[in-house]
Amino acid sequence: MRIIFAGTPEPAACALTALLASNHDVIAVITRPDARKGRGRTYYPSPVKELATSHDIPVLTPTSLRDNDEFRSELRRLKPDCVPVVAYGNLIPQDVLNLVPCGFINLHFSLLPRWRGAAPVQAAIHAGDAVTGATTFRIDPGLDTGDIIGQLTEPIDPADTADSLLERLAHRGANLLTRTMDMIADGTAEYRPQDGVATHAHKITVADARVDWTQPAESIDRAIRAVTSSPGAWSTIGEQRIKLGPVTHTTDPHMRPGDIHVAKNRILVGTGTTPVSLGRVQPSGKKPMPAADWARGTMIEGKRFE
Repeated sequence: MRIIFAGTPEPAACALTALLASNHDVIAVITRPDARKGRGRTYYPSPVKELATSHDIPVLTPTSLRDNDEFRSELRRLKPDCVPVVAYGNLIPQDVLNLVPCGFINLHFSLLPRWRGAAPVQAAIHAGDAVTGATTFRIDPGLDTGDIIGQLTEPIDPADTADSLLERLAHRGANLLTRTMDMIADGTAEYRPQDGVATHAHKITVADARVDWTQPAESIDRAIRAVTSSPGAWSTIGEQRIKLGPVTHTTDPHMRPGDIHVAKNRILVGTGTTPVSLGRVQPSGKKPMPAADWARGTMIEGKRFE
């Protein structure tokens, strides 16, 4: 098939790599415009654009697809059979969906209809799900509501962060997307309505990543892993913001939520149940470091996270 790939971040680049190695002809790529990053606020291309450029594939970077006649004209000129989509980050209007014979096919990192929305991997970890997965489905006007073509399951390890789980899903999902393209091309794809209770995974903000120390230790553990490494869990000591990596459970005696205690080679913080032991921390303006090293250079005994 002649396909145009739509995607933006690194997991999408993983899927594009698999499609480039397939029998399908990637005739162009749609991705988000270059974005500012870092302290210098320099413009950088998306991982998908970088990969496409390295393979001399034409790249389209519309700011929006709504009321964009130039984009529609280009889509008609290119005449793709299908548009696979992975974390593109732009709404696709119905009239644009209608321009492609085999439709826009999305790879979504959950077992739909569970965790529709922007942050399915983070939501699955935060909720304590034992299993998640990836789904390919035909995009319709709803939010991740289209008919399912393929699915795979992936167990969630108790130590998984959003990064580690997404990395596995990205590689396995890339193969699922390629198989889906194969089935659509040879006419064997079957489309089935989503069945089950739908849940929503909203976009995670920096404010959402603030640790609530009154929660049970298990909930705090999941909440931190769910936002590692982006946007990153955090808390404050006074006016200083501290970024926090994954924690470990302890059986130490109960401490008041947020209280900090410097033990031998461990930094304990009270929760709604048993204390947790901090892993890596990152004070504002500094690099990440082991919590014990941070404590040696900072008088934190008796202080508390707010």
